[in-house]
Amino acid sequence: MHPRQIARWASLIALCLLAGRLSAAGLPIPAPPAVNASSYIVLDADSGRVVAAMAPDLQVEPASLTKLMTAYVVFQALAAEQIKLTDMVPISNKAHRTGGSRMFLEQGSQVSVEDLLQGMIVQSGNDASVALAEYVAGTEDVFANLMNTFAAELGMLSTNFQNATGLPGDQHYSTARDMATLAHAIIKEFPQYYAWYKQKSFTWGDIKQDNRNKLLWQDSSVDGMKTGYTEAAGYCLVSSAVRNDMRLISAVMGTASAKARIDASQSLLNYGFRFYETRQLYAANQEIDTMRVWKGEQDRAALGVAAPVHVTVPRGSWDSLVPTVSVQRDLYAPMVASTEVGELRVMLDGEVLTTAPLIVLTDIARGGLWKRMTDEVALWFE
Repeated sequence: MHPRQIARWASLIALCLLAGRLSAAGLPIPAPPAVNASSYIVLDADSGRVVAAMAPDLQVEPASLTKLMTAYVVFQALAAEQIKLTDMVPISNKAHRTGGSRMFLEQGSQVSVEDLLQGMIVQSGNDASVALAEYVAGTEDVFANLMNTFAAELGMLSTNFQNATGLPGDQHYSTARDMATLAHAIIKEFPQYYAWYKQKSFTWGDIKQDNRNKLLWQDSSVDGMKTGYTEAAGYCLVSSAVRNDMRLISAVMGTASAKARIDASQSLLNYGFRFYETRQLYAANQEIDTMRVWKGEQDRAALGVAAPVHVTVPRGSWDSLVPTVSVQRDLYAPMVASTEVGELRVMLDGEVLTTAPLIVLTDIARGGLWKRMTDEVALWFE
């Protein structure tokens, strides 16, 4: 072959190899779309990774996003069997007279917990919120204490609630990050009630009211969650969507109009789905590695994780993940399944994406006398 042909073929092969590397690495990730909001966050529901954020820890008024926590506390009461969906709740004068968005409850009437939940979630009824708070805790003030207790348990470190409705208060505040954390808890802990958040309308007393989350009509992948508005808070929206088994949660705070919060949320969700992907790297109790065990009936222990490990990465970079395991100490029998012995660490381009405790997957009984003696001798040479 002529030298020029050889050189031409060599250049072509080099270009093909380079293209392969570029494809494997994926496209560069652009900055998130510019949206006119005071703050926002977008995170993956399985891995917890934040894929876009702007001032996510800025403390702002949450307005009716507060009702996410009101519902969460009621769901906890249902789970504890302190109340039932079929319970009939007496409507107090305070609930009846609460201003703002309403379910239009009549004082002295009785309404089921289930109807009140739908009136609060779909219609954003302040009266329904107060009625539920009074039924669960006796008074709205005591209920607010419960809200703050659960907020602390969820790690909502920049949040404080004064009421169940989201009406303005001097010490009533939250953040985009905390609202996304709360939304994630509802989705994961109470899937049996989550369908109400995609309900497009609810009728009570011959009054039909549409869900204010217009993303439910605009994007079929969206299945929740809650809008909020006060003059001080602006227009807010916590939303969630699923595409190709990947769920994203976004929280957008402080936009200028109902349309602006929809447009911002749609843009941010589209961005997250377009440039990131989430997959399960390891299943619960899947063998990831084995390690030497001394003085046991078996010489090696299977190691894994107690819960599934999901990882969110830029599209095209999955094959570049580097999972590593580290064991805290030498392993000696007897060992009990689920004993934590180390850590799984998943890295991409030098960045730690996630970590998980590494556990022993099966019991390992103590070996016989001869096995223990020979292992003791072998340890001298380690």
